[in-house]
Amino acid sequence: MGQENAFTAAIRLIAELDPTLVEIVLLSLRVSLTAVLLAALLGLPLGTALAIYRFPGRGGVIVTCNALMGLPPVVAGLVVYLLLSRSGPLGPLGILFTPTAMVIAQTLLILPIIISLTRQVMEDLWVEYQEQLRSLGSSTARAIPTLLWDGRFSLITSILAGFGRASAEVGAVMIVGGNIAGYTRTMTTAIALETARGDLALALGLGILLIALTLALNAIAYGTGRMAQRAAA
Repeated sequence: MGQENAFTAAIRLIAELDPTLVEIVLLSLRVSLTAVLLAALLGLPLGTALAIYRFPGRGGVIVTCNALMGLPPVVAGLVVYLLLSRSGPLGPLGILFTPTAMVIAQTLLILPIIISLTRQVMEDLWVEYQEQLRSLGSSTARAIPTLLWDGRFSLITSILAGFGRASAEVGAVMIVGGNIAGYTRTMTTAIALETARGDLALALGLGILLIALTLALNAIAYGTGRMAQRAAA
């Protein structure tokens, strides 16, 4: 199939809501959104705590989190695979090569990003509001939800950065999910597989949707940034 014909066929698959394409997209969104939700629930308070608490070794924790932002996906996938394999400590759960394993791997990748970006935002807010919160009798622990609420617009960008990492990830989900058709095949793993097979129509269709998703994320991030500027004005 020529490239022009493949592009036309890809547009047709999208327009006709091809069942295979829709199934892959929905699974990808379900896995990535679940991973982002889990990472946000853990990362937002942890990042805020890291910003406002002072303790021995804090610098090392910050450096480690920043370094893990660039964690190679295949390494994260390998770690999760070893944990979930039959001989691993979580092997009895039997969740290797399932969407749950993919969620765990993506959460592991996203968590350092959300922690590090949250810490950067919260450190600035803590410098600005620390004296005011102290004067109102707020403890350090009680300041965490206040800071999270005040920095909510900026934190949306952190969450979207995590979602962007998850939605574009290939290596980790390939290792722990197995790329099983109709069960653990995501947009990125399907693009890699279908390109190798020569099915350019499906690969292009998924690629177009992935690019559209990336553009939408950037538009949302830009919009939230403008909202944060207006709120601060």
